[in-house]
Amino acid sequence: MANVGIFCGTAGGTSLLVAEALVEAFGLEEDDLINMEEDFDDIEQMLEYDVLFIGSSTWGQGDVHHDWVDPQLEIESDGIDFSGKTVALFGAGDCVKHGEHFCSALGKLYKTFTNAGANVVGFVDASDYKYESSLAEMDGKLCGLAIDQHNEEDKTETRIQNWISSLKEQISA
Repeated sequence: MANVGIFCGTAGGTSLLVAEALVEAFGLEEDDLINMEEDFDDIEQMLEYDVLFIGSSTWGQGDVHHDWVDPQLEIESDGIDFSGKTVALFGAGDCVKHGEHFCSALGKLYKTFTNAGANVVGFVDASDYKYESSLAEMDGKLCGLAIDQHNEEDKTETRIQNWISSLKEQISA
C-alpha cells in the first residue's frame, strides 16, 4: 500500500474524529497523523507521503483552520510540487449557522493542492447535505467529506464509514 499521511487542523475535534477513523481504517501508525498545531514542522513532511488525507474545519467566511493558513500560502507562493500525490480532503462545518460557507475550506484546499499538481479523490454526493452554498461543491459533489457535528451528528458515523470505503477503492485503483 502507498505511504499515507494525515494532516489535520482542528479546533473542536470533529476533524480529528475523522483523522482517527482514517488511522484505524488504513492501519496507520500514530506518527502518520500530524496535528497541524502540535506536530507540523514544514511542507517537507507532506512530501514524504504518496497519499495525503488533509483535514480542516471551516472558519469565518469559509476560511481554512488557522493552522493551515501558512502552509497553504507556502504551497501557493513557493510553487511546491505535489504532482504524483493523491489527496483526500475532509473537514467540519455548520450548515445552519454558516450555511453560506459550509465547509468551504475544503474548496480552498482543493484549489491549493490541484494547482500544485495533486490528484484529489474522495468526492461526496452533495445531495445528502443541506446548506446555502459552499466552495467545496463542484458539479453536485463536495470535494471531500464534510461533517456537521452541530446539526447532523446522527449522520457522522455513516458518512465517515462510507467515505473510507470509497477511498479504499479509489486509492487502491
